[in-house]
Amino acid sequence: MRLLLAEDEEDLSRALVTVLKHNNYSVDAVYDGAEALDYLENGGNYDGVILDIMMPKMDGITVLKTIRRHGNSVPVLLLTAKAEIDDRVEGLDSGADDYLPKPFGMMELVSRIRAVLRRTSKKEEDDTYVLGEIRMDRKKHEVTVAREPVALTLKEYELLRKLMENQNIVLTRDKLLEEIWGYDFDGETRTVDVHVRTLRQKLGQAGEYIETVRGVGYRIGEIDAK
Repeated sequence: MRLLLAEDEEDLSRALVTVLKHNNYSVDAVYDGAEALDYLENGGNYDGVILDIMMPKMDGITVLKTIRRHGNSVPVLLLTAKAEIDDRVEGLDSGADDYLPKPFGMMELVSRIRAVLRRTSKKEEDDTYVLGEIRMDRKKHEVTVAREPVALTLKEYELLRKLMENQNIVLTRDKLLEEIWGYDFDGETRTVDVHVRTLRQKLGQAGEYIETVRGVGYRIGEIDAK
């Protein structure tokens, strides 16, 4: 996994790089906040960031707020001065995933970054549905088939989401109509059929995962599970 380390104390930074590399992390080290921001916005993707708050040119909180404002959700572990409780609170409120007060043990830092990466990895899994070549990223509101984006209307997206979160479970037309179009919708259950048909067309061959259960409704699942 690739990490960005932003720490202006060079001796500490070198020691952290050594320990992290020993634990099989690839590490880019920078020594001020402006450089950290440049790496995060122009230097490629990172799996995690270790970010000191007190740095020259730009403090860690400002870096954190900036990347979060720009939509970067990379996991961030803040390094804080032990006495600065306000910094910890502001850091967490600004989007940090955890903080570690100085001084700290090297293996404590390794354990913290592992825990942060585990939590965020689990969250990403919870935000994503996968079936065959269909991938639905709820956080980004994106659907791809074989890594190609699929443009869906809002109702088509909600229909696919409801099916994907209930894989291999039959959902009745009335249930889908109620949950997607609402209790006060005046249309007929045929509305569901029309949207399923267009959804299948947009998914291409992957549309075969959506099975019609005659007289009942629809379910989505592996084709050989029919």
